[in-house]
Amino acid sequence: MERKKGWLTSGAFAALCGATKETLRHYRDVGLLLPAHRGDNGYFYYDVEQFYDFYAISIFRQTGTPLEEIRRCLRGQDTAQTLELLREQRSRLEAEQQKLEHMDFVLSSALRNLEFGPGSDLVPQTAWFEREHLLAIPAGELEGLVTPAASEEEMLIAVLERCRALCDRYRVQTDFLLGAIHPTVEGGGPGAISHLYTRIKEKADSPYYMEKPAGNYLYVCCRGRWDISEGYAALNRCILEQGLETTGDFYACDLAGFILNSVEKNAMSMISVRLSDGDELSGESFSIQNQKSMKDIDKVIAFSTLQNSISPISPDAVDKITQTIQSGNGKNHCPCYREALKHHCRPEIPL
Repeated sequence: MERKKGWLTSGAFAALCGATKETLRHYRDVGLLLPAHRGDNGYFYYDVEQFYDFYAISIFRQTGTPLEEIRRCLRGQDTAQTLELLREQRSRLEAEQQKLEHMDFVLSSALRNLEFGPGSDLVPQTAWFEREHLLAIPAGELEGLVTPAASEEEMLIAVLERCRALCDRYRVQTDFLLGAIHPTVEGGGPGAISHLYTRIKEKADSPYYMEKPAGNYLYVCCRGRWDISEGYAALNRCILEQGLETTGDFYACDLAGFILNSVEKNAMSMISVRLSDGDELSGESFSIQNQKSMKDIDKVIAFSTLQNSISPISPDAVDKITQTIQSGNGKNHCPCYREALKHHCRPEIPL
């Protein structure tokens, strides 16, 4: 009889709303959603129209709206008040969405990096890499970030603070893994470090934005070590011995990063450079879609021929940085960052 009136028992109403009787009981106890009818049998019933009240409550609850605000909105039936509440919750949702997108970017990047596969250590290979967006800090700014008395941790803090400040300024999302860029010099090898970089989610309207183009890349992975100088040497030998022609910059970055690099046996870095069209490595070559690549340095190229455009760091800072790096103590979340500092500061140190 009550069903014909459009009345629903708490069980039937809960099923219609995709909720539980316990949830309805809680909303009733706090005065948020009361049964609209009481039958002749003494039982309480909900009206079918209350489905929309429940739906509004569930939406507001999912956005974190306090119960009192929800109650005031539903009872007041004031258009201006409702609009204000909806705008507040929309803004909150947009902020939460940005956080979720950032989390997805970081986790997806970490998954792609770690799923790159066990592969071979220090064996040059080729693969197709998709375009990558970078927030790149000119190497000349390093001197302003490092003081002669700075420890390794203090230097890393300074670089990360700079990255965070730029990300906040230009509203970009990053995974904070650090890498280095080397422009190609005459002869095809990498020159002085031009930038430290961190990857960002998408193209940014910023003077610090750089794009690493998609293409066929020669790369080498360095596994189980924080010192990646052997990877630079292996890649350079391959380029020289096979007469490969490269184009664009050299890139280096960590793959394991903040998740695994605190244990040296888990460390994994990549060094890469794009090959000219039609040029490829003799032997195995394969394609890796959406895999982010990094960068390369050279053991044979004399770093005493650094471009004059790169500002040197003061000798005192050089000595401090070199001593810190050579000590090899403590955790190392960013081996590529350490190599970048070492060879920007002391170009005469051979790779």
